Amino acid sequence: MTTRKELVAALQLRYGSATFSERIRILDEFVALTGYHRKHGIRLLRQQPCVTKTVRERSRLYDEAVRLALTVLWEAGDRVCGKRLKALIPKLVDAMERHGHLDLDPVIKAKLLQISAATIDRMLSNARLQIDGQRKRRKGVGSAIRRSIPVRTFADWRDPPPGFFEIDMVEHCGGSKTDGEFVHTLTLTDIASGWTECVSMRRRNQMLVIEAFDQVAADLPFPMLGVDSDNDTAFMNQSVFDYCKGHGLEQTRSRAYKKNDQAWVEQKNGSVVRRLVGYGRLSGADATNALAQLYASSRLYINFFQPSFKLKSKTREGARVHKLYFTPATPCDRILEHESVAPAIKERLKTQFKSLDPVRLLQEMRTAQQILSEFAAYGACAEEAPKGESDVTVFSPT
Repeated sequence: MTTRKELVAALQLRYGSATFSERIRILDEFVALTGYHRKHGIRLLRQQPCVTKTVRERSRLYDEAVRLALTVLWEAGDRVCGKRLKALIPKLVDAMERHGHLDLDPVIKAKLLQISAATIDRMLSNARLQIDGQRKRRKGVGSAIRRSIPVRTFADWRDPPPGFFEIDMVEHCGGSKTDGEFVHTLTLTDIASGWTECVSMRRRNQMLVIEAFDQVAADLPFPMLGVDSDNDTAFMNQSVFDYCKGHGLEQTRSRAYKKNDQAWVEQKNGSVVRRLVGYGRLSGADATNALAQLYASSRLYINFFQPSFKLKSKTREGARVHKLYFTPATPCDRILEHESVAPAIKERLKTQFKSLDPVRLLQEMRTAQQILSEFAAYGACAEEAPKGESDVTVFSPT
């Protein structure tokens, strides 16, 4: 396009002073070179050559001194928008001068009092860019810790050894969230094997999260190497940060509002926690203990006797996605087959597996589920609740 414009500029003078026959020859050559329509070529060559106009710079009414004074007032006004700052400037200038915080030149003061809201926003645009273009809350310790913890997306896991867990919390509030203290479940899912641990907590609390980490580390057959959480303040705090650092745990976090970054634990929230506990409302120490009893049996049953699928590959052909899975295996089987697990750990797992009775574990789970259903329905234990269905084998969470 630039070459064509240069050609037009070079031929315009020749075309304007040429005879009729010469114009025909120039036009033929021009059309052949550019591919333009003949009528369009005539219009271009007949145009007068463009004369570059000198743009006169506009004199600035509000100079750098006004911008600096405006920035001071904006900061003193807690970074309000231009329209609000326009209304605030007279009072703010008067108050700051009265208390000795400001001593403005009369010319600058007059300009500040007559400046428009649009000009205020335009002059403060660079200052706003330095704070990401928006008014932010004052940073606390939690924000600093969140920035210091690296982000791990769903594609960053590659093939980690056993011991790296995704963690999340499930609130048993009976449906839509309401005010009040409800029992929570802390879910931990190992990326490599799918080994899942659930811990009941009476409330959402960072110290209870640390206690849950200690409990899980004591129950796990293999060492805990890292935890990946969302941006919940129960995880993004100094206590949990210091615990992970002191115990050599690699702490990472997902992106905000990107639940797919925690696909493994989110899947277990549904297939394990909600399937076992349901959606009833649980609160109080008794319900917390009953939930802990359920998880004491279910952790063994799920990790030793519940095979699960694990994705092997995924390919896309147009709009269709083809997924290929490994043969279903229990988390225990995957731990036993993994090369990085020590032989002593594998022997302990084999010994523990031989001592477990799946029928007895399932019966214990059904009994605990029945107690939890009574708590969810009546807010009391099974002995105190009204008599109802007592056959635990037909329990089905709703």
